[in-house]
Amino acid sequence: MRVLVALGGNALLHPDEPVAVENQRRNAETAAHVIEEIAADHEVIVTHGNGPQIGLLARQSALAESAEDARATGSAPLDALGAETEGLIGYLLSQALRNAAPEREIVSLLTQVEVDADDPGFARPTKPIGPVLDADDPRERRGPADWTYAPDRGGLRRVVASPEPRRVLELPTIERLVEAGVIVICAGGGGIPVVRDHEGRLRGAEAVIDKDLCSALLAASLRCDRLLLLTDVEGIHPDWPERTRPIRSITPRDLRRMPLDPGSMGPKAEAACRFAEGSGGHATIARLEDGAAALRGEAGTRVTLGSDRGAAGRSIGAR
Repeated sequence: MRVLVALGGNALLHPDEPVAVENQRRNAETAAHVIEEIAADHEVIVTHGNGPQIGLLARQSALAESAEDARATGSAPLDALGAETEGLIGYLLSQALRNAAPEREIVSLLTQVEVDADDPGFARPTKPIGPVLDADDPRERRGPADWTYAPDRGGLRRVVASPEPRRVLELPTIERLVEAGVIVICAGGGGIPVVRDHEGRLRGAEAVIDKDLCSALLAASLRCDRLLLLTDVEGIHPDWPERTRPIRSITPRDLRRMPLDPGSMGPKAEAACRFAEGSGGHATIARLEDGAAALRGEAGTRVTLGSDRGAAGRSIGAR
């Protein structure tokens, strides 16, 4: 089978962990062992989140210690920061995978993802990035006046524009690499968002694409049989935040009726629905450590058409 493994930001860096390279390296090693187990029998493409990392870089860029520092470095745009984080996390994952599977060919590919310049997501920031801040301490919200914050896990978190992914520009290259047996790490952080100007030239966009929605688009475009959305929870719980027992199997129709957090589980659920509807394959949301078991149907929440087969064929690139 051809499997796309989407590693959540919280799977690579737990919410209570400092954004330190050694922490990310240790978590990348855990992820590498899961990926290696899956890749022993299947073609594998790996994507990953970058919310904690890009948020930290944006905060550091905006809060330069002095005016001289600010003039020297400038405030980096989100597309450039996305490229930086994709490079760093891709390096950590590819090194960990080389250590776990030294006989395999592995490549980390910077990936540009085209979005619509008129996407309404540019006007409605929804994508959380960076750390959770103390809602009662205004000093924690230092930064440009146009930054937007939203409630998250008892505090506040910066939210940024998140337009719909429309086209993965490196898709032909990714496909050739996968067909050659290479494990490809790509579309990190949802890919680097780019738009086309009136002359058809590409330029970066001030946004962060949702990694799960981009993963669903990429998985369908590559004709994957399975999409694994791996995070830090066992699956979708019907009574969240209580954690009793995750739902084992659900149709897109029923899943969309559930009230899910739009800043965390909501995009994963929508991505799973789109993949199931657009490809007819199965998508599973599961804990990182359970990745191989989830592929076998022994863990996580599987999203499958079931009685929703009439919904097949819906475009996976649009809500």
